[in-house]
Amino acid sequence: MIEYLYDTVFELEDEDFYTQWITSLVEENDCEVGELCYTFCSDEQLIKLNREYLDHDTYTDIISFDYCEDYIISGEMFISVDRVRENAQILGLQFKDEIDRVMAHGILHYLGHKDKTDADAAEMRQAEEHALALRSEVGKEE
Repeated sequence: MIEYLYDTVFELEDEDFYTQWITSLVEENDCEVGELCYTFCSDEQLIKLNREYLDHDTYTDIISFDYCEDYIISGEMFISVDRVRENAQILGLQFKDEIDRVMAHGILHYLGHKDKTDADAAEMRQAEEHALALRSEVGKEE
């Protein structure tokens, strides 16, 4: 099950589409969706979580808590809509594309992708691009 919560002025336009896309991404990796929750929030809410749970005093676009067991993908992801919006502007991207990339990024961590080293970050970017391409394919199926 995939759940979407909103603690800020933002809402996904089509939750069913996102559920289908994320499920496809998970299943493509020979895993299955367990309990996933996306919470969309503000910068201030996310930095509070970052300080409290991760002992980081920095703004970020996503924090994820991994509850995966074997091939069952479960976890909570908190996404700062403020940070995603600002990053999209800085990168010259559409907000929707950036929010989708961040949503995929959280799932890709659960699927084993890392991004701490330059090499890992490059692999993560490739995986994100693949996820976004998959998003386009899911959109064509409708």
